[in-house]
Amino acid sequence: MMSRWIAGSLLLISLQAVATELVYTPVNPSFGGNPINGSYLLSNAQAQNDKTDPDSGAGGSPFSQTSAIERFTRAVESRLLSDLLSNAEEGTPGRLETSDFIVDVISEDGSLSILIVDKLTNESTQIDVSGF
Repeated sequence: MMSRWIAGSLLLISLQAVATELVYTPVNPSFGGNPINGSYLLSNAQAQNDKTDPDSGAGGSPFSQTSAIERFTRAVESRLLSDLLSNAEEGTPGRLETSDFIVDVISEDGSLSILIVDKLTNESTQIDVSGF
């Protein structure tokens, strides 16, 4: 009987558990985790995301929603507007009319005035720059 008690005591002593404090370490850098995990977590989230924006049309890039002729037209309009403003720096007035807007550039007595009229809404904006 005594041997059973000794054996039981030895068994309990040998099964003694060592407890330590549990410390939570966040993984997400937004909550204090390691910043190196940020790109990994973002790429995993994007890979799992199967939702699409209903307002984005086809869900592709903006270039997939416009035709090549529309992109070319925008590029030409941008170039013409740039040339118009460059000429205004030299004191040469000018006008650019597209299907969406009208731009009038007037340079008088060292001041530059740009009048922009939206053809669709008939709204106008005037930009005045003095000391030009």
